[in-house]
Amino acid sequence: MFTGIIEEVGEITAITPSGDGWRLTVRAPRAAADAVHGESIAVGGVCLTVVGSTTETFDADVMKQTIDVSAIAGAEVGTRVNIEKAMPVGARLGGHIVQGHVDGIGVVQEVRPGAEWSVLRISLPRDAAPLVVDKGSISVDGTSLTVSAVSAPTPVDSGDGDWFEVSLIPETLAATTLGSLSVGDRVNLETDILARHVERLLAFRPDIPGARGARTEGGSR
Repeated sequence: MFTGIIEEVGEITAITPSGDGWRLTVRAPRAAADAVHGESIAVGGVCLTVVGSTTETFDADVMKQTIDVSAIAGAEVGTRVNIEKAMPVGARLGGHIVQGHVDGIGVVQEVRPGAEWSVLRISLPRDAAPLVVDKGSISVDGTSLTVSAVSAPTPVDSGDGDWFEVSLIPETLAATTLGSLSVGDRVNLETDILARHVERLLAFRPDIPGARGARTEGGSR
């Protein structure tokens, strides 16, 4: 379990094929310093398991499903990634509950820089759109953010794309990879777990006005 508060920006230093997946080596000195075999670390918002480490790097296996459903598929040696270790019991929850299980991939549609902050508009997969609300929480590449605007609901066949916006403060721009995003970049999205549970419950209660059928389930680990 994570909070979406990024601890450092790491760098992928090696990608080694492993069966139908990969083994990643990530340079992240703060995370690697006390990393232990089997612990979870969020890499760009994807929960991965440590299988080896040095004082400055850690290794993690990435299964084919994760490659298929997340933006990590576009990673290469030198790619910078947001890093967060699992939340310790009893710590303050500075962001929101983040699992590191990606719901889908968004594409940066617009970057509007301001004097002190930037606004990003990011596309939403259709099945994730109902789970994102104005002033709600969302994880973008593992970073806990507050939604500052969201597209209005439209019919499935309308052809209009779903999107949301987030406003990035100077600290977020400096301490994460989000400050270097450009139009066309792909990012990992994780919606609020509470919204996902509500949607699942409503799928079993079609008698409730406004309830929708269950969406296709998927995620990554």
